[in-house]
Amino acid sequence: MARNKFDIDEELEARFDAKQLRRLLGYLKPYRGKVAFTVVLMITTSLLSLLGAYLVKVAIDDMIPAGNIGGMFILALIFIATLVFNTICMKYRIRTMSNIGQSIIYNIREDIFRHIQQLPFAYYDSRPHGKILVRVVNYVNSLSDLLSNGLINLITDLFTLAAIICFLLIMNVKLALVCFTGLPVLVTVTFLLKNAQRKAWQKVSRKLSNMNAYIHESICGIKVTQSFAREDENMEIFLGQNDEYRKAWISAVRIQFLLWPTIDIIAVASACAIFFAGVHWLGTGGITVGVILTFTSSVWRFWEPIANLGNFYNSIVNAVAYLERIFETIDEKPAVADLPGAVQMPQINGAVEFRDVVFCYEKDEVILDHVSFSVKPGETVALVGPTGAGKSTIVNLVSRFYDVQEGSVMVDGRDVRSVTLESLRKQMGIMLQDTFIFSGTIMDNIKYSRLDATDEEAIAAARAVMAHDFIMSLPDGYKTEVNERGSRLSVGQRQLISFARALLADPRILVLDEATSSIDTKTEMALQAGLQRLLKGRTSFIIAHRLSTIKTADKIMYIDNGKIVEQGSHEELMAKKGAYYKLYTAQYQLLEAV
Repeated sequence: MARNKFDIDEELEARFDAKQLRRLLGYLKPYRGKVAFTVVLMITTSLLSLLGAYLVKVAIDDMIPAGNIGGMFILALIFIATLVFNTICMKYRIRTMSNIGQSIIYNIREDIFRHIQQLPFAYYDSRPHGKILVRVVNYVNSLSDLLSNGLINLITDLFTLAAIICFLLIMNVKLALVCFTGLPVLVTVTFLLKNAQRKAWQKVSRKLSNMNAYIHESICGIKVTQSFAREDENMEIFLGQNDEYRKAWISAVRIQFLLWPTIDIIAVASACAIFFAGVHWLGTGGITVGVILTFTSSVWRFWEPIANLGNFYNSIVNAVAYLERIFETIDEKPAVADLPGAVQMPQINGAVEFRDVVFCYEKDEVILDHVSFSVKPGETVALVGPTGAGKSTIVNLVSRFYDVQEGSVMVDGRDVRSVTLESLRKQMGIMLQDTFIFSGTIMDNIKYSRLDATDEEAIAAARAVMAHDFIMSLPDGYKTEVNERGSRLSVGQRQLISFARALLADPRILVLDEATSSIDTKTEMALQAGLQRLLKGRTSFIIAHRLSTIKTADKIMYIDNGKIVEQGSHEELMAKKGAYYKLYTAQYQLLEAV
């Protein structure tokens, strides 16, 4: 796919709208009480700041001309008290809103992480993992300031603005109208900047996603990079991605910062206009020196919440570029999910049947073409054939990692789509060629499939797959700490641990997809002896290119071009001298030559 590259910008599939803004505000609902408390604090401080402006007018127009020193002293005490109370309110506002904002960040990240765990393999196959990671970490972090302060400041600034407008109109209508003349200019500038600013921040989010994808890819492939001395070339690619992100950021900030100086210029112009108009009208219409000074000081209080609203606007435009991606991910529909009315899968016996199954990963690209077969409980089935023939697809459909386009996959006579995913997969053990070892101890990794297992059960599983001896040779045995992906272990050792993990789950259906490809021949021979006992009574599907490992299978199916070309036991297929015979003899001759 074209977008499955670090240097391809992702197209936005779900634009941000008022519905999504309400969705964001919905995260505030659990904290309504704290939000109300913070709003009350901020409204109180806004009213007290207006009280301070009024005290200045009273002092200039009444107390100073009358020489009332006592009254001035009382006004000074009241003014100081408002400042102290404002400081206390500010402290609790910051503390409360920081707590609310980080709680909301926690909830959003929880929602997106829970959802991406339910998304199908196809979702991860269609995009670099770095572009998924950036949504869970960077994009959510970018909302922190907006949610910690922005939304509540919006409410407070709107109230403060309304209160100041009323205050100015009460003081003097003519001077108030002079103060308001700059608003149409500001609205016009904001409207002109809106679309350009939004597009600029969307570009920033895309370039950040691309850069993060390349960093993730480079870290995962660092051994290959160093093996082929590709450091300089990779650095050039990274510098290109980094430069694109830098240019996008600078361009967005240039547009964003156009709003702030516009507000400052309008505020200064309004203050000058009020001063000159006030002097011109002095002594008429109730305009006094105190009123003029109160207006010239209050004009900053009028434009301050407007400037804050401008800052909030910039923050919301910035955040929208990230919210669009976050909600797009959360709204991604899982291709495979529990259907309405899905029931718990009872204890599996192990009968598996494919009924005229047709499956495609991409439209018009048939992988399985009307495949039908049945497997009895306890049978071991080997799937062989050329790469890309559909072998892994068959076992993925049994586990319902994908849904068929036509036909049905049955387990014990039940369509796998009619039961819950958890109840189905908990009774299956899957061992893939690409093993994954989690950070933690070896014991933790073995118990990953069954957290309630005892140490003795985990050790028994390890013994069965011939992993016990090498584990005990490690410095701390089963308590040995391993890094992510098991970098301290060999490929074969990682596969043996993964094998023990699958067997510990005590699955009714066991899938081994190239599970022994990285195990040496001597270990594999010993492992096969243990597996014969463990596979008894379980339905198992084995995919293997080394045909010597599957000769004892109850049934071997040769898959090619999405169809079952032939099936039977090793002896039966060898007697037919068909596709399996040719593959087996060619492999045997190759081994003889070696």
